[in-house]
Amino acid sequence: MRNITESNEKAAAAPIPVFVHVIHADRTLRGGFIPDAQIRAQIEVMNRDFRPSGFSWQLAGIDRTLNRDWFNNVYFNTPQERQMKTRLRRGGPGALNVYTVGFVNTNKLLGYATFPWSYASNRINDGVVLFYRSLPGSDLPPYNLGRTLVHEAGHWLGLFHTFEGGCTGSGDGVADTPAEQSPAFGCPVARDTCRGGGPDPIRNYMDYTDDACQNQFTRGQTQRATFFAATYRGIR
Repeated sequence: MRNITESNEKAAAAPIPVFVHVIHADRTLRGGFIPDAQIRAQIEVMNRDFRPSGFSWQLAGIDRTLNRDWFNNVYFNTPQERQMKTRLRRGGPGALNVYTVGFVNTNKLLGYATFPWSYASNRINDGVVLFYRSLPGSDLPPYNLGRTLVHEAGHWLGLFHTFEGGCTGSGDGVADTPAEQSPAFGCPVARDTCRGGGPDPIRNYMDYTDDACQNQFTRGQTQRATFFAATYRGIR
């Protein structure tokens, strides 16, 4: 399922520490109180999917915070987001902080991330905010195989969406991802929305397709992520 050729591989870097901050509304699974086993399964997915690119991930800590306001209302640039990250964030630029929330009273989404070049100007904001039901084994098919965090970690390392810029311009800044007019959903085999360059990269982790459809980063994406991780995060 992970169709990355051996030529895409680079030398493995030291494991990136991952701090997972579980925000929950109550002590039930429905309230966001996800078990350690799901978190460990998520790290295993990350390591399998990123292995050909040379990045690896190590669970460095799990903490849990009972806060219904944060669970329900954290979103881009909200007071709740700032409060949550100010209190909980750990490590330096090379540590991935993941906050699992419910997105109950905000626009529904699976997750969002900061880019590496933003760290210097807003250290506290750095990390990934993740919908708790996107972890492996959850009840949210087709987004329950853990690929949401793979996608958001790609952003955290400096990757854009494959459909960035549509059919014109520099797109995602990577030469070996064919241009794509808009996000793909489901698993639309042979979809081709831009002339020339080949079919849309629907199996790429940086598209919006179903978890089961995704199985690759390209060589160009690996090179880009390696450069930005070294430049802004000190990950080598």
